Amino acid sequence: MLAKLTAKNQLTLPKAIVSAFPGVSYFDVTERSGSIVLSPVRLNQGDAVRDKLRELGITEQDVGDAITWARRER
Repeated sequence: MLAKLTAKNQLTLPKAIVSAFPGVSYFDVTERSGSIVLSPVRLNQGDAVRDKLRELGITEQDVGDAITWARRER
């Protein structure tokens, strides 16, 4: 099967390959002996939340401060 690399470094995986991994949206990409190796990765919800917090620049300290603020007596 052939896959073309776009000008934006994107690859479209052939449908036959993708259908062999139902429900998988992420693949770990590595190089091994001159070949590109894709391995399916199933992220759990916790990983997705941590990734989003990291993307937004929210630290563990920020989360702790928010919890403390929410638990304060009024």
